[in-house]
Amino acid sequence: MELISGFGGTILSYIIPFLFVLTIVVFFHELGHFLVARWCGVAVRTFSIGFGPELFGWEDRQGTRWRVAAVPLGGYVRFAGDENAASVPDHAEIARMSPEEREGSFFLKPVWQRAAIVAAGPFANFILAIAIFTVLFVTFGRPITQARVDEVQPESPAAVAGFEPGDVIVAIDGQTVEAFSDVQRAVSGSGESALTFTVERGGERIDLTATPEFREVADGFGGTHRIGVLGIRRASDASQVETKTYSLPAAFTAGVGETWFIVDRTVSYISGVVTGRESPDQLGGPIRVAQVSGQVASIGIVALINLAAILSVSIGLINLLPIPMLDGGHLVFYGIEAARGRPLSERSQDIGFRIGLALVLMLMVFATFNDIRQIAGS
Repeated sequence: MELISGFGGTILSYIIPFLFVLTIVVFFHELGHFLVARWCGVAVRTFSIGFGPELFGWEDRQGTRWRVAAVPLGGYVRFAGDENAASVPDHAEIARMSPEEREGSFFLKPVWQRAAIVAAGPFANFILAIAIFTVLFVTFGRPITQARVDEVQPESPAAVAGFEPGDVIVAIDGQTVEAFSDVQRAVSGSGESALTFTVERGGERIDLTATPEFREVADGFGGTHRIGVLGIRRASDASQVETKTYSLPAAFTAGVGETWFIVDRTVSYISGVVTGRESPDQLGGPIRVAQVSGQVASIGIVALINLAAILSVSIGLINLLPIPMLDGGHLVFYGIEAARGRPLSERSQDIGFRIGLALVLMLMVFATFNDIRQIAGS
């Protein structure tokens, strides 16, 4: 009984933070679609957090059903003329609409309005991430560790380049370095690409050229990542850490920078998988997100909210992939429609949606398989 109780507690410690993070991210994604749709005069039938049977809900004055469903792994906004949650057009329903109803149909709006409504979801995720980072930087500041080299690993790229303990890195490829984390970010995404480091040594500045090498590095949450490594370590002395405070404008700028960094690293990883430079084994699914959410929640609510910002950027980017069923796939269809002056045929769109559904399901199965394999191996 004690074992079951402990297991249940562990599961809840993962599920509750996971649902907290996912609900925030999904709500803002769908809110982006919803607000721009209302602005364009589209009738919104349903705003759902989750899929499947409704747990509870209510209807607003404009006829939108707001609902929370039993399967909390996503959400959707359903417009007038939609056949399903993926916004596949219901041509039979559209044909039966009255002139007034047709004015509120998503599919009878100009292509630029449909594109704006679709793109609003992912961009709402980016805005949410920027807002979270901005608030966190204004409220709590940012811990900064000086980019001082405490140890150089033998035969590492840093050793070959001539780094020495006590060096302070002040710039990389001409870009000013503010903290050791700036060095880690620049190096981790530049495996096998030469970088020029400007360091202060003995009151003088010198330039060192080093090429980081790829290594498998543990992320602290049971997973590993293939990233560029230089072979230096920072001082672990707490006196080297200071908290940087931000004004609101500076925090906003830093929030945009943080969001862009996540976008850049994610796009780099996806392109690396496509070209074979990166391993797809690092892809994670709902189980992995739940596990990380629980572990981050144990650190504190600030860390969990920070994770929500990171996940928000990731979901925004994933939805922009040019796969039918996802927002990016819809945008591809609208781009083709704008170029041709008419939409693709119903058959072509139906084939595209079927292929998109198959790709999304395959991706989910593969990611879940990776999750299970990592948990089994840990």
